[in-house]
Amino acid sequence: MKIPTMFFAVLALAGSVCGGTGQVPAISHQDLQAAIAARKVVLLDANGTDSFKEGRIPGAIDFAAHESRLAAMLPKDKDALVVAYCGNEYCNAYETAAQAAVRLGYKNVKHYAPGIDGWRKSGAKVEKG
Repeated sequence: MKIPTMFFAVLALAGSVCGGTGQVPAISHQDLQAAIAARKVVLLDANGTDSFKEGRIPGAIDFAAHESRLAAMLPKDKDALVVAYCGNEYCNAYETAAQAAVRLGYKNVKHYAPGIDGWRKSGAKVEKG
């Protein structure tokens, strides 16, 4: 059976919308909590400013509000851990923040796939305001 070429185009589009690019490795909840406790991570919240104000992982940067000056907000050490996240495992908004850090030369950029929804469900502390 011959599969139409259009089928592969739809699969490629679905992968970019639903599953992300796969270029940024994931970080586990436990590893992220350990990095936060050790103060060895910069968090980029890619959920938008309104969502950021409603609740974020403590210490996160509002990527939407600070995208134009992100270079000044990130550490000078290009090997520093930078973790981008968005709403949940089905959201791909994190990719914009992660790729911005990669374009700035950061080599240790990761994705927290559960996003703010998973963070809340775990019972972890959320900052507001």
